[in-house]
Amino acid sequence: MTETNEHTAVVIIGAGVSGLALGNFLLRNGIACTILEKHSREYVEGRQRAGTIDSFGVRMFREWGLAEVLEGDPVAEAEGGFWIDGEEMPIEFGEDENDESVFCPQQVLVRNLTDAFLRDGGDLRFEAADVSLEDFDGERAVVRYRDPSGSMGVLDCDFVAGCDGDRGVSRASIPAEALTRHSHEYGYNWLSVLAEVPASPSGMAIHSRGLAGLIPRGAHASRLYLQCPPDDTPSDWPDERVWSELEARFGTPVATGPIVDKRIVPLRSVVHSPMRHGALFLLGDAAHIVPPMSAKGIHLALHDAEVFARAVIGWSADGDPSPLDDYSDTCLRHVWNYQAFAAWITETMHNAGDPSYAGEFRKRIARAELERQFTSPTANRLFGELTAGVN
Repeated sequence: MTETNEHTAVVIIGAGVSGLALGNFLLRNGIACTILEKHSREYVEGRQRAGTIDSFGVRMFREWGLAEVLEGDPVAEAEGGFWIDGEEMPIEFGEDENDESVFCPQQVLVRNLTDAFLRDGGDLRFEAADVSLEDFDGERAVVRYRDPSGSMGVLDCDFVAGCDGDRGVSRASIPAEALTRHSHEYGYNWLSVLAEVPASPSGMAIHSRGLAGLIPRGAHASRLYLQCPPDDTPSDWPDERVWSELEARFGTPVATGPIVDKRIVPLRSVVHSPMRHGALFLLGDAAHIVPPMSAKGIHLALHDAEVFARAVIGWSADGDPSPLDDYSDTCLRHVWNYQAFAAWITETMHNAGDPSYAGEFRKRIARAELERQFTSPTANRLFGELTAGVN
């Protein structure tokens, strides 16, 4: 079997949002990098996921000269609502001239970032199998992989950016004793359903039977969410039950249609610390997970990518290693701030409905909090983002 040895400054594992954003940032600043992705391009660009690019992300792409990645396949901002016990809340989502957030499905953002990276001469290798990381606990690292032809590739690099998600090889390569895992299980999951039907009505419903969501994913597609017990499986939810339960929780007729995908989404918050081990740096879901209720997964992925990119660029330009040394602390301060928000919004929205998890007292507290929030223009904008941006 042939083996090819190459050198690059940064090897990026994973062609998701954080990996592709990082690759574009480095490429535009003269830093050699190679992105390895285990799946095909067709698979990566076809993964249906939500996407809220908040004001931070929009401004960040502009600053890096990448505003173009937010264009194409525009998704209209849905004027979603909120239902509590079958009654639609009389709220109006406020406007903020400083709010530049956009709704962009992840597959669109990933496709646009891929196009920009390849157009500018980036090195992106799809279907890279059997990726392994070696010697990264020192000053340099070696990454091995097998390409589609069966040949083995060896990349010698200064840094490895692990952008391959919660189940990827990057974090799994770090010795268990070198990482601390902080986690919180919320005690309930979501049934996530992709249906070929417009979202009607659109929004979130709080009900004693559990939380429900009906979110647009295009003119003729929608994503449905139903709170369910942790031990439920998709087989527990035949199509007829999905539609009847959705209608019961919204308290109004809903549009029905073919269901094309059905899966269980665990609701949990996870943080791994530190986010660096030698020459290996963890980004995005490889380092932390926020529950989808918060719609902040993309935000944290982009923040990690920018912090790491600026650190590498500074190291390359003037040899200053301090931003790289500070990478984990810098990111974790930001991560914990957003974990606090994610836990608050997740528990408030769920506690306000089904009291079997936190009790009637917490339900009434959550209801009071929602009533207060609905009278706040700032909160209205937040809840407006959630109705369109839930992951």
